[in-house]
Amino acid sequence: MARRSAGRGRRRIGPGVAVSALLVALIALAALWPGLLARADPNAAEPVDALLGPSGAHWFGTDQLGRDVYSRVVHGARVSLFIGVGATGIALLLGCLIGMLAATCGRLVDEILMRITDVLLSFPGLLLALLVVAMLGPSSTNATIAIGLSSAPGFARLVRGEALAIREAGYVRTAVTFGAGRARVYLRHLLPNALTPLLVLALLSVGAAIIAGSSLSYLGLGPRVPTAEWGSMLAQGKDFLTISWAMAVFPGLAITVTVIAINIVGRDLQRRFEGRHPVGRF
Repeated sequence: MARRSAGRGRRRIGPGVAVSALLVALIALAALWPGLLARADPNAAEPVDALLGPSGAHWFGTDQLGRDVYSRVVHGARVSLFIGVGATGIALLLGCLIGMLAATCGRLVDEILMRITDVLLSFPGLLLALLVVAMLGPSSTNATIAIGLSSAPGFARLVRGEALAIREAGYVRTAVTFGAGRARVYLRHLLPNALTPLLVLALLSVGAAIIAGSSLSYLGLGPRVPTAEWGSMLAQGKDFLTISWAMAVFPGLAITVTVIAINIVGRDLQRRFEGRHPVGRF
């Protein structure tokens, strides 16, 4: 009986999750070492080879300047993942700071921070990102900052809720009763138990940040040309759909496959952590 319940507690990794994790690892490899997967220079133009379809020489065809689309898709993973991971990191740090301050610094601070958060949450995230990029100027770094700032209110609201719930938990009250100071309660109880669901949410948010970054690039507010980036490649390819479908289809597939794979892995981790008990240490 004990073995059965232990087996039930351990969830098996399904084929869909395994394939998704492999895809995420492959995309991370492309972002870190693109030269291992694509030897061609992503910015090398060959006008005589412009708008060729997929072939043995050019797996994904070529664009309007004769550049290899496969090489540009592989090298574009670095910029797209940089925006997605960087923006999520900014949102996570700001959200943790604001949420913890709201939950632990009294009712007045809580009211002020949460009302500001509510105002920001009432605007679409992409609209806020557009406003920030319009002020800072188009670049991959500014797009990352803009998406991170626009995503931070959602993290702040979640951190505050987690911190308030954990603060009322029995083991925290017991720790306070036995004389644990505020700093000890924060470091030993609030932060460790709030971070687990936050990190899972952060992984899920990477996919949304990649879509937002590609949207900004599609609108011309991302990295400058000729930098290879999936959103800007998609924007260029739409003008040549009737002549060379591969220019737009493969960058679009890269965005779709990456986001779906990250979400599948994130949802699986979320289900695994849902049954975990909070960590109480004295």
